[in-house]
Amino acid sequence: MTRTFYSLRYFNYRLWFVGALVANVGTWMQRVAQDWLVLTVLSNDSGLAVGIVTGLQFLPMLVLSPVAGLVADRLPRRKLLVATQAALGLLAAGLGVLVLTGVAELWHVYAFALALGVVTAFDNPVRQTFVAEMVPAKDLPNAVGLNSTSFNAARLIGPGLAGLLIAAVGPGWIFIINAVSFGATIFSLTLMRARELKVLPHAGRGKGQVRAGVEYVRRRSDIVVILVVVGVVSALGLNFQLTSATMAREVFHKGAGEYGVLGSVMALGTLAGALLAARRRRPRVRLVVGAALAFGVSAGIQALMPTYELYALMCIPVGLFSLTMMTAANTTIQMSTEPAMRGRVMSLYMMVFLGSTPIGSPIIGWISEQWGPRWSVGVGAIASILVAVGAAAWVQRHWHMRVSYSLLHRPHLAVVGPGERYTRQVERAERELAKVAMGAEEAQQRTASA
Repeated sequence: MTRTFYSLRYFNYRLWFVGALVANVGTWMQRVAQDWLVLTVLSNDSGLAVGIVTGLQFLPMLVLSPVAGLVADRLPRRKLLVATQAALGLLAAGLGVLVLTGVAELWHVYAFALALGVVTAFDNPVRQTFVAEMVPAKDLPNAVGLNSTSFNAARLIGPGLAGLLIAAVGPGWIFIINAVSFGATIFSLTLMRARELKVLPHAGRGKGQVRAGVEYVRRRSDIVVILVVVGVVSALGLNFQLTSATMAREVFHKGAGEYGVLGSVMALGTLAGALLAARRRRPRVRLVVGAALAFGVSAGIQALMPTYELYALMCIPVGLFSLTMMTAANTTIQMSTEPAMRGRVMSLYMMVFLGSTPIGSPIIGWISEQWGPRWSVGVGAIASILVAVGAAAWVQRHWHMRVSYSLLHRPHLAVVGPGERYTRQVERAERELAKVAMGAEEAQQRTASA
């Protein structure tokens, strides 16, 4: 099996991958249907209303993520995932019934978005950390990359399919389909071989555990840099649900089908980024910063595209660089965090990554209404470039980064920072231990021969 799909050799991970793929298709379909429902049926083309829905959906991340991370560190992760997936399915079914019966109002969508955010706040940290129970630590980067592959393969299918179904039967049935799709994840979890799971250590009960997670992150400047970069880009640059809907409808005067196509085209880029991530053995902080900068540049170019076709084409590099930033950040944090602390740290990461959206989405929605949809994309691009440049300058100054390159014989670029120096120290210590062990073995052999 090639390096890209190596984690699929594990039975439990294969089940998870297939079940998550089905559920992710349903989730992407619902995202498109929800935004289109708000934009065209329940409001008068209000980008602000779409921004509020998105904000309410992610608002609980800001409040509940630290507690949710502690829950993920304490409780059996597989059982917790079954509970959260079932709750998400019930919420999708409830909203679908309201839409199909013709009684849905804007405040209903607001309420369901908020409830969905509460459940998702508990689902995300356990979903992130459960991956480490299905594969060995050495294969964690590959598994995280394949998770993104599943998510973005679904993104390639879901939006386009949702656009076709909206035009054919309306958005209501899409919520019902999404509710059913969660059954695939639950079914895969129940079929797993418990003896093959590599259960991570659980945190014991005690006071101050949430605060301990915050202190752990505060002492790790590498994690703080990642959180700052990801937080700014996520808040102002990753509002694709809103920006794609307003650009398609208000700038290019397209319908639901073309709106769905934008999501599918972007998925080509994100899928390519996910496959590259699956091949990457150990990402670094510099990859997060570099990808954020490349995302900002490509999004800025996209905002200037004069036609729908060129705008759609720019979705590919935008998707590629945004996915590279996200997977590099996720994997870097997971691989450098103590297992018993991982749930709390990942919950703080998800709080910044997803919880910054309630702050950014209404702002981007307001910018779209006041200055036009192009500026809603452009502001995110400018913010991403500024935070990437600022982070690179801070890292260069405080981490004593050393950059060297050669254009002769074998062209290369080498960057030596804290991560590289730490790796060298570990390798040096391992060599010393190997020498000691070899010396002890030779001494035993001499003693035995004597």
